[in-house]
Order: sequence, then C-alpha cells, then structure tokens
Amino acid sequence: MTMNIALIAHDAKKKLMQNFCIAYKGILTKNSLFATGTTGRLIEEVTNLSIYKYLAGHLGGEQQLCAQIEANDIDLVIFLQDPLAPKSHEPGVNNVMRLCDMYNIPLATNLASAELLIKSLDRGDLEWREMYR
Repeated sequence: MTMNIALIAHDAKKKLMQNFCIAYKGILTKNSLFATGTTGRLIEEVTNLSIYKYLAGHLGGEQQLCAQIEANDIDLVIFLQDPLAPKSHEPGVNNVMRLCDMYNIPLATNLASAELLIKSLDRGDLEWREMYR
C-alpha cells in the first residue's frame, strides 16, 4: 500500500532531514512524498526521490499541507522542528500537530520518532490508515 508522507523541516534541521531521507530512501521511494518547497528541493538534490513540493512554509506551504491533512490525504507527517530557536518565518508545528491529532495522522517531530514511524511503515504497521480513507 502506498502512503502519502509529508516531510517538513525547520532550517536548523534541513540537513538532518536530508540525511534521514538518504538513510530511508528505500522505504520512501515506495510511497508518495510531499514537502514544503525548500525542504523538498533539498531532499531531491541528495536522493533523486520524486517529491510533490508545496510552496515554501512561510509562503503558504504549511497551509497547503494543513488543507491536505484536513482532506485526509496525508497518512504520516515527519516535521523535524527546531525546539530551541525557530525563526519567525518558519512554519509553526502547532497547526500541523493540532490537525494530526484531530485526524489521527501519525506525527514525528524528532529523529527518534521519525525512525520509529518509518520502520513501522515498512513493516506494514500503518495499514490501519486505509480505513480512514
């Protein structure tokens, strides 16, 4: 089953997101990927994965993602956030987190939870998402 995965990263975590996507390229390539503009471009540069890119987060990409979550078109969100120094132009995790909670979308906000979710996805543990579609 193909899942729709959203990938977002604050500036300080973009390199970490690239490395995560390199490490899990084999799993990610089997799914449909969505990302805010800059994060998507940076991931594509190092992985050659095909990613649907929203606008940059601060230019409306976060709202585009939120709309897709509300339409039940996203199955998993990985949002690597910088908890210490988020910049004013960076997307806020609060709207995404609230919508993920409302619509039962698994959400990872750090590397440890992202690895757990991606490995669960690979094992088939997220197939329950089918009944939400």
